[in-house]
Amino acid sequence: MSNRVLISLQDGLQEPEWLSKIEDFENKVLEKLGYDGEEISIFFCNDEFIQEYNKNDRGIDAPTDILEYENGDSYEDEDGNSWLIAGDMLLSLETLPKNAEYFNVSENEELKRLLIHGTLHLNGMDHGESHVEPGIMPTDEMLKLQEEVLKSFSEVKLI
Repeated sequence: MSNRVLISLQDGLQEPEWLSKIEDFENKVLEKLGYDGEEISIFFCNDEFIQEYNKNDRGIDAPTDILEYENGDSYEDEDGNSWLIAGDMLLSLETLPKNAEYFNVSENEELKRLLIHGTLHLNGMDHGESHVEPGIMPTDEMLKLQEEVLKSFSEVKLI
């Protein structure tokens, strides 16, 4: 079948010139990971917006880079195809460059990392208290897979 990727942008934010590349990239990530028949939404927002969700849902009153909301429901479309609603990602456009600087990587690499990270979370993976640290290879299975998938897309330029 294929996958569906729905992209949206918080009202009032200027649309990044690269936004149109996200759907195709996310579809390639889903395909690389072997997912088929999934629907994912990606909402790009600012720090203030994501901070409110982080505060309400995780009790952390600070902005973050990405939040994922796994759904797991399914539905059948008008053509009889079954779709899994994997869930939603919120990604802060303001934290993205801060992360890139912190990790000493390009914004392009960090954007790809966050999208892969969110996709893995929406498909039931978790890394517990482990996080990617600058210059240190992760030992957690999810984060190792994330970095492996990221390497396979090293030539892809989104930003």
